[in-house]
Amino acid sequence: MATVTNTYAKAFADAVLDGKLDPAKTLSEAQALAALVNESKELREVWDAPSIPAEQKRAVLDAISQREGFSRTTRNFMAVLIDHRRTNFLAAIVKQFEAELNQRLGFAEAEITSARDLGDNEKRTLEAQVEKLTGKKVRAHYQRDPNLLGGAVIRIGSTIYDGSVSGQLEKIRQTLSS
Repeated sequence: MATVTNTYAKAFADAVLDGKLDPAKTLSEAQALAALVNESKELREVWDAPSIPAEQKRAVLDAISQREGFSRTTRNFMAVLIDHRRTNFLAAIVKQFEAELNQRLGFAEAEITSARDLGDNEKRTLEAQVEKLTGKKVRAHYQRDPNLLGGAVIRIGSTIYDGSVSGQLEKIRQTLSS
């Protein structure tokens, strides 16, 4: 599956960047399309059914694209997935497409979990610190976890920076027990 998702995600990223399209807008459209497919069992069944001709599947796609205002590139990308019977990989491909765009455009994805909701100034300060740390522009996604007690935990790829109160308490516990 990884090969399939990587191949299509890279090809889609090539089309977006070579065509000088807005990557953020195209990603947003692809995510909206994936959400639409995820929410509609009937749509998945139509696009996965081998008995329905590809032309009819593309006609459904065209109607959706027109209604939602999707770009030609996003529509064509989905048509390729329909034609090659890869619609069941759409969510994974879109996720990999996002990672591919981030890598090519020099962004780091940061998952930031804090004990409380952060204000705009706090978010900007935290993102600036993460940018210094990684040397890349940051796309941050925020979550709230009251179990942290205070502070924040930042995950960038497989690296975790734990600045939470509960994480500090755990370090103290380990130090005292050893």
